[in-house]
Amino acid sequence: MNFTRLNGTLLIGTAAFFVASCDLVKDITYTVNPNPLEMHGDSVKVSITVNVPEKGIQKKAKAEITPKIGTTAIGTWYVNGSKVTGNGTNIDFKTGGTATFEQTMAYDPSMEAADVVITGKLYKQTKEKGALPETKIADATIITPYLVDKTFKVLTEQDALVRQFDKTTTATFNFEKGKSEVRANEIKDADILALMTWMQAAQTNPKIKITSIEINGYASPDGEVAKNDNLSADRTVAARKALAELMKKAKLTAYADTSVYKLAKFGEDFEGFKSQLAATSSITEADKNLFIRILEMTKDPVRREEDMIKLGNAYTELERDVFPFLRRAVVVVKYTEYGLTDDELRTASVKNPNSLSVEELLFTAGKLTTDANEKARIYGIAASNYSADFRTHTNLGATLFELGNTKDAAASFKKANELKANAVSDNNLAASLILEGNRAAAKKLLAKSKTAVSGYNSGIIDIMEGNYSAAEKNISQDSYNKVLVLILSNKLDAAKKASAALNETAELAYLKAIIEARSGASADVVVAKLKTAISKNSALKEKASKDREFIKIMNDASFIDLIK
Repeated sequence: MNFTRLNGTLLIGTAAFFVASCDLVKDITYTVNPNPLEMHGDSVKVSITVNVPEKGIQKKAKAEITPKIGTTAIGTWYVNGSKVTGNGTNIDFKTGGTATFEQTMAYDPSMEAADVVITGKLYKQTKEKGALPETKIADATIITPYLVDKTFKVLTEQDALVRQFDKTTTATFNFEKGKSEVRANEIKDADILALMTWMQAAQTNPKIKITSIEINGYASPDGEVAKNDNLSADRTVAARKALAELMKKAKLTAYADTSVYKLAKFGEDFEGFKSQLAATSSITEADKNLFIRILEMTKDPVRREEDMIKLGNAYTELERDVFPFLRRAVVVVKYTEYGLTDDELRTASVKNPNSLSVEELLFTAGKLTTDANEKARIYGIAASNYSADFRTHTNLGATLFELGNTKDAAASFKKANELKANAVSDNNLAASLILEGNRAAAKKLLAKSKTAVSGYNSGIIDIMEGNYSAAEKNISQDSYNKVLVLILSNKLDAAKKASAALNETAELAYLKAIIEARSGASADVVVAKLKTAISKNSALKEKASKDREFIKIMNDASFIDLIK
């Protein structure tokens, strides 16, 4: 049998083809679109047109046509003469015509390197008159969409580490009513002694930097306002002198100079009065309210004090339990305390990781190491020690995913999502689900996620489902998958441009070979790209040997030599 292929159409020698046909059918050709067949969205759609020339089918003839892809039957179709009734397409004897049949079927791996063939039978009316010999009419199947890189982009959560804290420590000099002299016993009070001990320790602590020392003076709200205002100022001066002498005695020479202290007078401390009064249990609530009303409503200081004295025992309790605490000068030491340095964090993460806070662990793993295994170790400690913090599981999962441990990564992603379902955990969990084959659930999570990478990840699913226009929109930046979707959309110039800016992996080199093949480049050009791909990944040799993307050069000596 002799035949000739022209642009996807197989022209079959009539005499040889219908030797037993009694001239019922003759000179028929077949057009297969596409040729080779192509897989998109996990399925293969084939369109076969039967071309019947003038006087090509007798009026009472019927051709039963059964196409197959390899051993998989596509269906059974009928082309009938004008006087045949029943299923099929009727063709006029004089004018001839065409009959087009379409079928979509689930892709099966056996279809990758198969042929599309025609078999069938010939009838005159209902009586069988002969058989159609099995004849190849097309190649099958291009499965380039399966080259999609299904590795989703995953995200990590940020730490909230603060390594610089503004703090204060205080001590108080208390004074007698109406006086501003620092008593000897005040210098020996526990809070003053504790302050001096702290100051001495701070001088040798590299993580503490004193920024200021303030002395704030106060008076109790009894007596004349103007006098109390001056009294609060005098108390700051007296406290400053006493503090400077203590510093000198402790050999803290930097603070023996009185000019380093900032003084502030606040006069009558009404807010302090209310707080101390509220904390006092010796005065009834009714009397407390009376004292507040007197201070708020009586402007004359003499009348005010007289009214308070009239409360008798309550005033005595006030003089004993409230006012003495307000007649004071408060020393406020402001300082900055610094956390662990980068080097200290690295050392602690190895020698004593359990001493680190969750923020310190997240920071160390995320920002102080580039080694994925070390990241996983530190994140693992964080996830164990701070299991209620969703960020630890998120980041551990992302690192395990990067290391290829997708099973354990999935467990971490699920834990993070259970603790807090947010955009990041939704995206990461989708990454695990797509590898498990749960495409529908992954799509739902990505629709909720709307992160910076969820569009790219959605684009992967778009490729898998054959929705290339959506994939092209979702995969905005140049990447391997961007090149792939441009190829699948037959935007070859754009695909070539996008590929030029990327690091050439074996898989990208393979895509470049496909671009050249689809562009009609010579066998030498295509083979050169394939050689690069195979040199980086030898498994691509077998892939290329049956890839129908290279059907036009499969008989070329250079291609044969490459894949042998």
